[in-house]
Parts: sequence; C-alpha cells; structure tokens
Amino acid sequence: MKKSRPHIALLVANLPAERDRRVIRECLALEANGYDVTVIAPRGDKDLKVLPGSRGTRLRPYPVFVYGSGVVSYAAEFGWSFLCIAVRLLGEMLRGRAHAVQVCNPPDVYWPLALLVRAIGRPWVFDHHDLCPEIYATRSGGSPNRAVFRVLETLEWLTLRTASAVFATNESFRNNALSRGVQPGRVTVVRNGPAAGEIRSSKPASATGEHQIVYVGVIGPQDNVEGAALAADELIRLRGSRDFRMVIAGDGESMPALRKLVADRGLGDVVEFTGWLDGPAVDELLRTATVAIQPDRPTKMNDLSTMAKTVEYLARGVPVVAADLTETRRTAGEAAVYVPNGTPEEFAGAIEDLLDDAPRRARMAEIGRTRFTERLSWEHQTRAYIAVWHRLLAPRRSSTEGPPDVTQPPMDAERLTRADARATGVPEARR
Repeated sequence: MKKSRPHIALLVANLPAERDRRVIRECLALEANGYDVTVIAPRGDKDLKVLPGSRGTRLRPYPVFVYGSGVVSYAAEFGWSFLCIAVRLLGEMLRGRAHAVQVCNPPDVYWPLALLVRAIGRPWVFDHHDLCPEIYATRSGGSPNRAVFRVLETLEWLTLRTASAVFATNESFRNNALSRGVQPGRVTVVRNGPAAGEIRSSKPASATGEHQIVYVGVIGPQDNVEGAALAADELIRLRGSRDFRMVIAGDGESMPALRKLVADRGLGDVVEFTGWLDGPAVDELLRTATVAIQPDRPTKMNDLSTMAKTVEYLARGVPVVAADLTETRRTAGEAAVYVPNGTPEEFAGAIEDLLDDAPRRARMAEIGRTRFTERLSWEHQTRAYIAVWHRLLAPRRSSTEGPPDVTQPPMDAERLTRADARATGVPEARR
C-alpha cells in the first residue's frame, strides 16, 4: 500500500505567507518534490486560503493585534504569536498532518515547541533568516542593553541546538551555528534569491537616456536608506547637474523621516518614491537601471548578512555600489564597487565613476548575471534544501517513489511568477 505524501508545516511569525518570497519558493519546491505543505503565519489577505501560485499549500493564518516597536511591545507581539502558532500546530498534528516542522525566525522563541515535536519523533528544522542579537544591537544604535542582548543570544543558542537541522542563508550564518555547537552535518547553506525563471531577459539602460540609480527593499533604521538620498545630494554637486534619477522602491518605518529629508534638501525632482512594487514591477525597474545602491552601514549584522536586494540586482545585471561587507563580497564579487565606510560622499564618488564608464558597467553586468545563473539562483539552492527534507523524512516516503531526484527544476516559472506577483517589494532585506 502506497504511503500518503509527507506533510510539512512551516511556521512564520514576522510576515504573512504571501509576502515572504523565501517561504513562497520553499513551499513551491516542497510541493514539486512530493510534499504537502501548510503555512502558519500572520494574517495578510483575508480571502486567501491557499498560497498564491501553489497547487494546494494550505494557509492557517492568525490575527496580529500588537506590532512591536520596543522591548515590551515586541515581547507582547511574539508572545501572542507563540500562542497562536502553538495552538494551530497542535491542531495540524491532531489531524494527522505536520509530519515535520520548519520554523522561520525572527523571533527565536519556538524552541519549547521543538522539544515537544522532537520528543514524539518528528523532525524540527530551523530556517535561520536573521541574526536577532545583532539586529537588536544595530537598532539600539550600537549601545544595546547587555541583559537583553544576552537573553537574545541564549534564545538563539536554544533555537539552534534544539533543531534537527538548520538552514543557514550564507557561510557566516553557518559559522555562527557551528560556533553555537551545532554539528556541521546538521547545517546546510540555502541562500535566498529569485529563481532564473522569474527573471526576464535583461536589456541595458539606454546609453543616451537619463541614468537611473535604484534602491529596492525595506526602509528601516538598519537599512540606512537616508544615506542613499544624501548620496544623491552629493552626486548633484559632483556632476554639476541633475542628469539622473534615484528611484527608491519599498517602505518601512523610516519612510516619513526619509521623505522629510528629501523635501528639506530640495531633492524632490531627483529622488522618486514608488512604495512597494509587485514582482513584475520590480523586474521592470531593475531591467532599466544603470546602477543599484546598497547603502547598509558596515555594522556587524550587515557584515554577516546577505542582502536579498543584492541578489535581485545581480540577476538583472545591474552594477552595485555597496559598503565593503564580508557577505556582500561573497555574493557580488567583481559585480560591485565597494566603499570602505559607507558614507554619502563615498557612495556618490563611486556612483559618479560608474555613470561615466559604460564599458565597466557592461563588464560588471555580465559578471553579475553569470554569478547568478551559475551559483546564486534559487534553482541551485533548492537542491540542497530538498535533499535535507528527503533525508529527514525518508521513512515516510513511499518505497514506490524510487530514489530522491532533486536535479530537476523545483517548480515552473509560471507558478513562481504568479506567486511572486502577490508579494510586494522585497520585504526581506537580509537573507
């Protein structure tokens, strides 16, 4: 008798499932490789019962009434999320589903559920999206409360150590897991980024048209997007003209202050805000961009993090200007120009040089596209991702299915495009 398809529950606390591109891609990859999936996440679109673009990934959303902005409110938000996720996960298990669980952070508070799930013999996998202690340190202006920081470190340690397996989004995250005592065989690098099927054929920006400098992503305190606006101001001084546009696509808690900065500096005719864009609109914007800016400051968190926006830039062959960060160099290589301190003056100078050097931009564009197609695209990541699940759930896989095959594309481009169109902007700045 053929066994039923193994079922995996994905737990997400910081975004609705239909807005988390990494989760979308993971769900579609799991479906395409013989798994049923349910996602428990905050409620977004109230009409959605199934993940857009999927064959049948079920959504079990929960309402969120409190959104954190400080230690107390974050504790309230994540305490509520823990309760909602625990109740819904228990319901899935009682219904004979959730043969395995994947939890995505932030926050790092679900390790008690890991102990319960593993006690009954089911795999619990941690998909490590963000370094929570380092995020707190950055948002605290580099002067975090030491007690809070130690608590966050302890929670991260417990989350890593109680997992059956860990997905690390880059080598720095993997090294972090190893330093916390996780065995090397339990940590697998699965990078974040679009699939090749999501990217339309690139075309260079017009050589005679207006130069377009782009930023796509979250606009929060740790993202330093005000540095991009100040770089635009400095670039006007360097060029002696306003022969370019800076397009900032995204949103976040720093948007009001950023709009005020642009108005106060008289940059309204140069800096354009689009808000969140859907997948096709992001693709169109980046296909016509001259240069992309990654204005993140050289903090410890940023040094260890891979910016999702960088992979989006490389996929379309857009040369990048960024601060000199470990994981940015590992991602972009020679497809980016690096500045030492991430000051507006440094960014403006590097952008100025690129705007006046079309052959160099063309070389960087080709390098970026090659790195994407040969290493960074989701098609490459999904092989490692699915191999872990095949190993963990081997006893539940039917013997009639034959040996695991993860060499084929995990999903078709049409499904990915439909799913991606429901996600707005690039909500995950780091992965």
